[in-house]
Amino acid sequence: MSRPSPTVSVMMDAARAAGRRLVRDFGEVENLQVSRKGPADFVSAADKKAEEIIRKALEKTRPGYGFLLEEGGEVIGSDKTHRFIIDPLDGTLNFLHGIPHFAISIGLERDGKLRAGVVFDPMRNELFWAEEGQGAWLENKRLRVSARRKLSECVVTTGIPQLGVNGAEKFLDELARVRTEVAAVRRFGSAALDLAWVAAGRFDGFWERGLSPWDIAAGFVLLQEAGGMIVGLDKQDPRKGAFACGNTSIAQKLGESVEGKIRKPASTSKLRPA
Repeated sequence: MSRPSPTVSVMMDAARAAGRRLVRDFGEVENLQVSRKGPADFVSAADKKAEEIIRKALEKTRPGYGFLLEEGGEVIGSDKTHRFIIDPLDGTLNFLHGIPHFAISIGLERDGKLRAGVVFDPMRNELFWAEEGQGAWLENKRLRVSARRKLSECVVTTGIPQLGVNGAEKFLDELARVRTEVAAVRRFGSAALDLAWVAAGRFDGFWERGLSPWDIAAGFVLLQEAGGMIVGLDKQDPRKGAFACGNTSIAQKLGESVEGKIRKPASTSKLRPA
């Protein structure tokens, strides 16, 4: 087994500390559902508190490192070579509705390249971590992407644009195409966990558009260290947030399916969601 470096150990500890707070706050969400004010403000406060816990823990042990925070924005550190990229609560809508599927994501960038990542699922107490050249791990279990090579055998996951977000029609077209190629499509609501689960071989692939750096930083390291591949959609840099991923065979095929480059026989009908 590979052992995490001191910096990754610090990231893991920070994620666990924030996770304990989120689990406690999650226990209050059900009561808030029936309150006059509603749970939205509470969830925002929980999100910010988790981010504060992570930032303080990392600043204490790695002073000078910069930050890119979902809530707090960019913080320029005195050490210009290192930056933490943090989403303290990926899956906010799940959290808001009392759905126990969300995660903390912490990525580490060095000299402009992603080098390490931690994704922590506090409800399942599953901590995924990866470091450049050291592999991807679920605690002390080595992770590898699935070995399937046929899209027709694959279960893939995606994100659906939420109300008020552009791209819904384009997504429906993509879903209709992909659905004719794969065994099944799932939507769980946390990109960080989607990427971690692809790295773990639970999902065979994932695609989405419009993601932010804090959604994907840690997951990208996990996936690459687990032997996976990330393909930018429409010839874009994947780090801009539009990509497909999976093993070295499926990532390319899934990307082509999303973009409509896989041609089916004319007699094959499309399945369009209701």
